[in-house]
Amino acid sequence: MASLFLADADRLSEHQIEIFDDVLVRLIGAVEARTLTKLSAPLADLRSAPREAVRRLAQHEDAAVAVPILRKCECLSEDDLIEVIRTRGEKHLGAIAGRSAVSRRLTDALLMRGDAAICGILARNPGAQFSVVGFATLVDMALRDDDIADALVQRPDLPRDVLCELVAKCSPSAQARLLKTAPPERHVAIRTLIEETAARGRARKPVAVDYSEAKATVLALNNAGQLNDSIVNRFAIRRDHPSVIAALSLLATVPIETIEPLLETEDCYGLVLACRASRLDWQTAVAIIRSRKGVKPVSPQQLEQAKEAFDTLSLSTAQRAIRFGSVSDIGARPLSADTASVGGVH
Repeated sequence: MASLFLADADRLSEHQIEIFDDVLVRLIGAVEARTLTKLSAPLADLRSAPREAVRRLAQHEDAAVAVPILRKCECLSEDDLIEVIRTRGEKHLGAIAGRSAVSRRLTDALLMRGDAAICGILARNPGAQFSVVGFATLVDMALRDDDIADALVQRPDLPRDVLCELVAKCSPSAQARLLKTAPPERHVAIRTLIEETAARGRARKPVAVDYSEAKATVLALNNAGQLNDSIVNRFAIRRDHPSVIAALSLLATVPIETIEPLLETEDCYGLVLACRASRLDWQTAVAIIRSRKGVKPVSPQQLEQAKEAFDTLSLSTAQRAIRFGSVSDIGARPLSADTASVGGVH
């Protein structure tokens, strides 16, 4: 039946393809996996493949059956692929990560479930697109995996802010390796970033802040059900940063050390993420962003992009991102139209 279909696939009408589809779906359920592997590859190459049949093959638990379809078939919808990501294993995910085009929605889902190997495939795939949170996750993985770091620094679509964060967080030896790995057009930028990172390290004089009083205050307010937008907004307007930091730490359920650097970073994405994860509203987030000391004020355009990020971030994505290791690793993130896809899949 498959051979009959494949022989005339280019000449069949949509209705005829549907008839073959119905027959093939019935047969797929009665055929062993070893036989189905012979069917997947030729169907994966067709532009007008029988839709339900390829969906069944893509969802097959045997990776040998599913992988050819997942890697190449253009008839699968994003929802079909998301379902596979949600329910199947690493080989299935790897096939999707290696597709010629992987949308931000798919990369978010893959990074949510995949391991370092999946991150590496995506980082090396020029057809993969990444949301703000996707790049943040990759940077976090790159700090622990040299192969991912090397692949990431070679991406032509890597935003400068992401490159800056990656270089700043790397050890001196890792920075030297990235300089060798990066394409020539990035060498000047990386050298500059390395020098800036070293200068900041020499100039930084960390002063320990005692948060005990602020933590006690916000905990008491929270226990009384009064730790809300109005209270946190008031902290921000007064520039009571210990209380702002303690409140965000409690509401987002992360350590003080995760929140503290976010008020010192020029890019406000980390604060947007923290406020969203804390269930605060946008007006409170704006008050906190504007309350920062020693940081260049945000422009109207940056604030508009920040609001877009805030509106499109779902609560679950924000909470996962801020708890993924340390949000200080993703405190400086580019705010752009890419943020519109952040809340796609969780």
